[in-house]
Amino acid sequence: MDFTLENLTFRNCSKAYEIDRSDIPEAFVDDVPVLIATLKFGFENKLKGHAFLITKNGRAVGTILLGEGLYCDTDPKELMNKPFYRLVFFVLDRKFRGKGAGSEILEKTIKKVYEDFGKRPIVLGVHKDNEKAERFYLRNGFTRTSCMDGDDCIFIRAENSIPLSG
Repeated sequence: MDFTLENLTFRNCSKAYEIDRSDIPEAFVDDVPVLIATLKFGFENKLKGHAFLITKNGRAVGTILLGEGLYCDTDPKELMNKPFYRLVFFVLDRKFRGKGAGSEILEKTIKKVYEDFGKRPIVLGVHKDNEKAERFYLRNGFTRTSCMDGDDCIFIRAENSIPLSG
């Protein structure tokens, strides 16, 4: 679909403000200042992974961060003391959702992280009321766990999972 995954840096992260996410409730996805703080945390703690600014024809249309996860009490217990990745800040401009772009970008990102840092399970949180995101992640090889982090349901994808959409 002609999307480019550019490394998300402190120089280009302000472009994330260009992404039209006006149809997404604030409770579903954190805003750009939290994205920048998360990016800073990853760099400062030398966490393995990739952060991408998704562009099309030079315009920012999304972000995705997939990096080394730090275990929290709300994560599935089977991940305690085991390496895993955490997927955060995956958002696409509303004009590009529902057309297969999200699955393509997710798989490219996972492939790149696995190639560069090795395979591990992937964990993410989805707001309990975000049915569209839940269906998306289930189609893409994730399983909903019984774990909750506030209003977020925790999903996990085994390192060898094959997405239903692929």
